[in-house]
Amino acid sequence: MRICLVLEGSYPYVHGGVSTWMHQYITEMKEHEFIIWVIGANEEKKGKFVYEFPENVVEVHEVFLDSLGNSEMTDTGLEELTGEEYEALKQLVFCTKPDWSLIFDMLQDGKIQRDDFLASEEFFSMIQELCEEKYVAQPMSDVFHTIRSMLFPLLNLLSSSIPSADAYHAISTGYGGILATLASTRMRKPLLLTEHGIYTREREEEIIRADWILPSMRKQWIDFFYMLSDAIYSKADCITSLFSKARETQIELGCKPSKCRVISNGIDYESFSNIPFDKNDDSWINIGAAVRMAPIKDIKTMIYAFYEVSAQMPNVRLYIMGGVDDKAYAEECYALARKLKLENLIFTGRVDVKEYLKKMDFMILTSISEGQPLSILESMAAGKPCVTTDVGCCKELLEGREDDELGVAGYCVPPTDLTSLAHAMLVVASSEEKRLKMGQIAKKRSERFYQYHQMIEQYRQLYKEYVR
Repeated sequence: MRICLVLEGSYPYVHGGVSTWMHQYITEMKEHEFIIWVIGANEEKKGKFVYEFPENVVEVHEVFLDSLGNSEMTDTGLEELTGEEYEALKQLVFCTKPDWSLIFDMLQDGKIQRDDFLASEEFFSMIQELCEEKYVAQPMSDVFHTIRSMLFPLLNLLSSSIPSADAYHAISTGYGGILATLASTRMRKPLLLTEHGIYTREREEEIIRADWILPSMRKQWIDFFYMLSDAIYSKADCITSLFSKARETQIELGCKPSKCRVISNGIDYESFSNIPFDKNDDSWINIGAAVRMAPIKDIKTMIYAFYEVSAQMPNVRLYIMGGVDDKAYAEECYALARKLKLENLIFTGRVDVKEYLKKMDFMILTSISEGQPLSILESMAAGKPCVTTDVGCCKELLEGREDDELGVAGYCVPPTDLTSLAHAMLVVASSEEKRLKMGQIAKKRSERFYQYHQMIEQYRQLYKEYVR
């Protein structure tokens, strides 16, 4: 069968957990052909892939959020809208519950064009209605430009040509999710969704912190992304998550429980479990962090916490292993390490993590948002205890699920909590006996619950169940 995978902002443009998972997934599913339908932020990224596609990738389609397309304003105006069409577009502008099928048809059949609609009297009238209802004290120009900036990339995506496939499998909600919903609706094919994290909650956190969004318009942006997620949650035949807490969140956000199931991540257990422990210089306590250099990984808190640890234990060393996602943020991290004079902190760049795991005493992860991080699963399989922030599935990985009585494989601390993070790192660094005990528990848990072949078989069954 031919599966269209719909992705946003990850594979094949950048390395990282989701990208690694996606590449391995496609490679393993040799019995299927895959179409990659990928959304990029900037058109300058076109064709700049960091992965070589497996042979069973038969097509690649790229669309970009910043694509101008036919961006010149026209004077042709819109075709006359029916009452139902006007209402569907109005609900889209209001970020509520539009009739997506009607919107898809209007854009795909050419009834409306992006630029004609955004320059139309009808759009202006909808903005007026929105201001009268929700933004009486807000300058109308602020609302106009906010809604236009939301709809410009969305309408562009929904006007895209749809690749033909037997099923459409989105790897997030948001833009990728709505594109997959469009395809499934128009082509009348099954729609599947796999969430590695809860996309809407991640966007909400980013929007709250964003300085480019007017504070008065933040809720509108949040509502926009919840609207997109609701579309695929309502339409999807099956929705998978990586852990039980994520499934519960999906249900809270409106998913039918009968649609939702958990398929945990899996790793090549044998490959990591056979990594020897070979420190050579056993006077040092080696701490590792396999992370991309990006704000969401909160590397700065990691550096500050390590500074506190090294002040009390001079024989500790921290290896930050990963490529650079955000150059400006990476430079800030390098400057912070220099300012704190942390000569025992090594930024390795992208490396073969397996080689470095040989000499690691324990691993850390300080992200402010995660799903089910592969770096932690791989560390556990290698018998390494972990200190993580309490995000995504991390607590479940380290402490076990309800059916797991193996014990504790590390410590979970609140995100951005410098004091708790430093304390947990000191506790683990101070006791070899504790590290060895927790490391054995970690290895047993990964062997029992998180092997790659278990995960792949569940997705194979998913395709057999829903794709005809």
